[in-house]
Order: sequence, then C-alpha cells, then structure tokens
Amino acid sequence: MDWLALGLSVKLSLVTVLVLIPFAIWAGRFLAYHQFRGKSWVEALIMVPLVLPPTVIGYYMLVGLGSQSWLGRFIEQLFGQQLVFHFSGLVVASVLVNIPFAIQPIQRAFEAVPEEVRDSAACCGMQPFKVLMRIELPLVWPGVLTALVLCFSHVLGEFGVVLMMGGNIEGETKTIAISIYDSVQAFDFNSAGQMSLVLLLFAVTALALTTSLSRRLGGLNATSRR
Repeated sequence: MDWLALGLSVKLSLVTVLVLIPFAIWAGRFLAYHQFRGKSWVEALIMVPLVLPPTVIGYYMLVGLGSQSWLGRFIEQLFGQQLVFHFSGLVVASVLVNIPFAIQPIQRAFEAVPEEVRDSAACCGMQPFKVLMRIELPLVWPGVLTALVLCFSHVLGEFGVVLMMGGNIEGETKTIAISIYDSVQAFDFNSAGQMSLVLLLFAVTALALTTSLSRRLGGLNATSRR
C-alpha cells in the first residue's frame, strides 16, 4: 500500500473541493436564477470535461501552461514556480476537470428553490447575501453535499489529466491512481489490488452516504416548506 500516494491524493481532493465548491455555489446560483443570451453555450462549455478524454484536457493544459507558452512563462515569473509537474498544477487541472461535477448538482438544487421563497425574503428587506446564507443554502444543502462528495471522489481516482499535467514525481505528483498503474506495470498485483479496493470501498461508501443524506435533508426541506 502506497500511503504517501494516498495521502497526496487526499490532500489534492481536499484542496480542490475547498477551491471549487464556493465558486460552484456562485456559478450554480447565477445559472439557476438568470436567463441570458448564450446560456446554453455556457452550460455546454461547463459540461465539456464530461465528454472529453482526460488526456485531451491534460494535453491542452500542458501546452497552455507549460514553459513554452507565454502564460506558463508569466506564471513562472510571477510565482517563481511553474505549474507543470508541480502539485499546484494538479490543483488547477483537478479544478478544471471537476467543474461539471460541482456546478450541475448545485445549479439543479437552486432551480428547485421556489421563487416565492426568495420573493418573500426580498419583501422582508433581507439583503441578497442574507437570503443566500439563511434561506437558500439550507434548502440547497443536498445539492452542495452531492457536489462535494462527487468532486472529492472523482479527484481521488483521477488518472489521465493528473499524469499528463504532473507526471509521476514521488511525493509531489504521484497520486494513488498513478501508483496503481505503476504497480500493475511492475506486475505487483497484490499492491494494485489493495489500493484499488480502498478506492472502490471509499467510492461506494461516499455515494451511499450522499444518497442517504440527500434524501433525509430533502425530506426535511419539504416538511419545512409546508
């Protein structure tokens, strides 16, 4: 069992969720409540990572953020460190790939909030931020929870874009998915099986808990609306 790779994967998942979920709440709420020209194109663009192979996304990121591009050179001059083959690059790649997993559940949850609830809050003089924190977020919490678990689980098992963007550097970019691949390449099926089992058990448990909590919270929200 490669505990170093597992720890790096958990760290990457946590950082990605902390960066992505607040943005997804803002973006999901905006898309749910606003109609504008080109909205369908924006939503299609958000969903692109679901249909593109991760290696394709990794390739474009490698070219666009590498030292040969003007953006990559600018980032390296600004922070003194290039994104490619570095943990920070894995974070950027993970955030980009998981945008649909974060935004879509939250957007659907906001769309389910009755318009009368928001209108009533506005009539009471509540500021938009207070409406979000005190009324909307408690109602859309199942969607936020679903997005959080989906993103965390997906990052934990991500392989293609991580390999393309970060390579295979021990303690820096070698995640558990890459470690499984290395074990198989070395015919160490025992280690590969152990690590695969850990990911499988985590995925099943996380999804089961998410489904259960979403149903309970959804029931509580439905009761509170009556």
